[in-house]
Amino acid sequence: MRSYLFLIACFLLPHSSFAEKQVINIAAIDWCPQICPEADKPGYIIDLVKQIYSNTQYEIDIRIYPWSRALSMTQQGRVHAVLSPAKPEAPDLLYPINEVGTQRMCFFTDREKQWQYENMHSLKNKQFGLSTDTSIEELNDYALLHPEQFQYLPYNERHIVQQAKKVLRNRIHAFLFTYNSTVYTLKNAGKWYRFKSAGCVQEANIYMAFSPQINMQDDVKKMMEVFDEKMAILKRGDGISQVMSHYGLDDWRAK
Repeated sequence: MRSYLFLIACFLLPHSSFAEKQVINIAAIDWCPQICPEADKPGYIIDLVKQIYSNTQYEIDIRIYPWSRALSMTQQGRVHAVLSPAKPEAPDLLYPINEVGTQRMCFFTDREKQWQYENMHSLKNKQFGLSTDTSIEELNDYALLHPEQFQYLPYNERHIVQQAKKVLRNRIHAFLFTYNSTVYTLKNAGKWYRFKSAGCVQEANIYMAFSPQINMQDDVKKMMEVFDEKMAILKRGDGISQVMSHYGLDDWRAK
């Protein structure tokens, strides 16, 4: 009798109750307020990705790595996806139609300095700090042509504070990094009062980018389709604004 009842239950319960979900392995970096692995709030990008893949055939497993390693792991197919490059940072990855946010790369310098970024001519005879494998949009070509003006550090959880110290020690004139993360980190470190934003380059969309490995393409294609379908739903409603407001930020599309 018990076996008979169990079989009936199997037919009555939804098939998804017994289906094993596929894991999407995602590489990410410590990049608050976008991605905050050690904080009470996980970051707005993490919140959005969790919403996108909730109630689907997938579950997500996000692991934190240094930026260069996160990119290489995705390129090699050791993970399915990475959060969250701009396209010039990893042009060989696969990108959904929909972005997962934007980044605005800005110059940060000592509040007492009068210097302001206006155009490429304003960079002349200055030294700048920059993180490895990071796109600085319209200045990418300039950085390639003038490598002697840029001092690179790999991105990790100490990167912003390290660059800030180099500014205060006059080892560099300014450093470039994303606006929200730099202000967030320097405020938490009690150092923002010493700094200012001295101009920004063009804003760029950032993405959940996927591995291009051939043996993963069937899986990746379906993962990207679900991403775009669910993100389109969030964009039609106020889901993005609700998530961003938890971090004191505006919906990036409002700009």
